[in-house]
Order: sequence, then structure tokens, then C-alpha cells
Amino acid sequence: MFKMIALYKQPKDKEQFDAHYYGTHVPLTKKIPGLRKIKVTKITGTPMGTESEYYLLCEMYYDSQEAFQEAMKTKEAKASAKDVMSFAGDLVTFMVGEEVEHE
Repeated sequence: MFKMIALYKQPKDKEQFDAHYYGTHVPLTKKIPGLRKIKVTKITGTPMGTESEYYLLCEMYYDSQEAFQEAMKTKEAKASAKDVMSFAGDLVTFMVGEEVEHE
């Protein structure tokens, strides 16, 4: 599977961030055609027990890179992108990649 990853740094106001992220942004993102699954991980710290500079990791799964590229052309994807930039543009880093499974 192909996925886009969004990695968010610590927001100044976590309560406000969470309210917008879960109440507005995730529902918008779930409307993107071709999106197969969305997984959100709240970062709770580092292995050394210290606070992480990161707050949230979101993985958005697509069947293939081609399916992802087609999805990104849709009005739903553009609405999601516009929204994330409006509330977390200075916090988020995006990456894409192919999930690799090995035994």
C-alpha cells in the first residue's frame, strides 16, 4: 500500500488543535476519493521518557501511488489541504511512501 504521512509538531493550544483536527479536519480528509484507511497516533513521548517535539502522526492509505496522485487532484483533497494549512501549516510535515512488508 502507498501512504501519505502527516507529522505534526506540538501545537501551542492542544485543546483547540484537537477540536479542529478531530471535529473538522479528519471528517474532511475521510471524504477524499480513493482513501482506504486513516490511522492517527498521538505521540506520548520518547523512549527516554522525555516529551517529544512531535504531537501527532497521521497515516493515510491508498491502493497505489497512482491512486494517491489521482486522489490529490480532487476537490475533496484540495479542501483537506486548504484546511490543514489554515490551522496547522506551520506544524505539519508531509511525506509519502510505499509500505514494505518483510518476514
